[in-house]
Amino acid sequence: MALTTFNTGKDCQVVVLGPFGRVDLEHVTGFESRQITASVRVDRMDGTMVGAELPKGWDGSFDIERGSSSADDLVAQVEQSYLAGNTPPPGTLYQYVDEIDGSTSTYQFNGVVFKLTSAGLYKGDASVKQRLEFYATSRSTVS
Repeated sequence: MALTTFNTGKDCQVVVLGPFGRVDLEHVTGFESRQITASVRVDRMDGTMVGAELPKGWDGSFDIERGSSSADDLVAQVEQSYLAGNTPPPGTLYQYVDEIDGSTSTYQFNGVVFKLTSAGLYKGDASVKQRLEFYATSRSTVS
């Protein structure tokens, strides 16, 4: 039984399938996804406004406290493949959200490409924070 009437970060798990297999990210401290749309606005001659938001994919990020080389290895493999003249296939993400009613919602991000926007700052006794960003061509609900 849920202790709150809203979701918290602990209610979310994400599985990363990179172009070369599963990627186990250690110590993920944050996950964010955002829908990308192209806005269309029409100002009809009769004064009525009409609008639409056309889906253009999803982007997002993982905040990581570095506990393994998995994020570094992911982008290194993609880069090495590209520099060898290959086109690495896109990956897939699965997001699992434990809902308040006890059910689980599953979302699949398709056509995922990654970039490591921060490989981390190594400094004294501080943890190394990394940021892995992604772009996905679409997101769908998995039944």
